[in-house]
Amino acid sequence: MSVMDLFRLDGRTALVTGARRGIGKAMAVGLAEAGADVIGVSKTLEASGSEVEKEVTALGRKFRGYACDFGDRASIWAFLEKLNAEVPQVDILVNNAGTILRKPAVEHPDEYWDAVLQTNLNAQWTLSREIGRKMVERGSGKIIFTASLLTFQGGITVPGYAASKGAVGQLTKALANEWASKGVQVNAIAPGYVETDNTAALRADPVRNPAILARIPAGRWGKPEDFKGAIVFLASKASDYVNGEILVVDGGWMGR
Repeated sequence: MSVMDLFRLDGRTALVTGARRGIGKAMAVGLAEAGADVIGVSKTLEASGSEVEKEVTALGRKFRGYACDFGDRASIWAFLEKLNAEVPQVDILVNNAGTILRKPAVEHPDEYWDAVLQTNLNAQWTLSREIGRKMVERGSGKIIFTASLLTFQGGITVPGYAASKGAVGQLTKALANEWASKGVQVNAIAPGYVETDNTAALRADPVRNPAILARIPAGRWGKPEDFKGAIVFLASKASDYVNGEILVVDGGWMGR
C-alpha cells in the first residue's frame, strides 16, 4: 500500500455530528473527498436537501441526514434506535456537535452548566459507548472527538464549556486506553480560534479580537476547511498507531 493509499476512505461510512455547518460540515466534506460515505447529524439538519448533503453527493458519495437534539437524552436514544435499524455499520465516528453559553462564573446558572455538559460531554459519551461497542466487537473503528484550546486552558466566562472540553480530552484518553488493543483508535482534534458561529461574539469584540490575533503565529483566525486534513488523517489507516492523541490545529497558539 502506498503512503497516499493510507489516507483513502473508500468503502467506509463516517458519522459526523454537528455536520450542518462550520467545522463539522467541512469535516464531513473532507471525509467524502477521501472516499467515505457520510451520515450527517445535527439538531436542525434537513432529512434531505441540506447544503452538506449537496456537497457530499456531488463528490459521488452517499449521504444520510438525521436531526437529533444532543441536549435531550430521549432524542439521542431515538436517533440511535433509528441508526441501528437503517445503517449496517459505522466505521468512523466524529463527535463534533457542541454548544457554548457565556456568563461570568458568579452569574453562570445551573441551566447553562447542565445544557453545555449534556451536549458537549454526556451526548458524546453515549454515542461513543453505543457505536464504539460494535467497533470493539468487530475489531476496527475510528472515533474522533472535537476538543478545544479549553481542553488545556480555562477560558473566560465559559466555565461549563471549559469543564466539558477538559473532560472530552480525558474521555479520549480513557477510551483509547481500553480500546486501542481492540483495533479501535480514539483521538481528538483541538481547534484553535476558528471563524464559526460560536466565535462571532469574539470576532466582533474590539478588544478581544486583536488580542487573539496578536497571539496566533499564523496571524489569522482558522477556517473550517483547515480541519479537513486532520480529520482524514485520524479517520484513516495512516493513524492506526495513534491512540489517545489530542491533535491541536490552532495556527500555533499553544506554542506561543
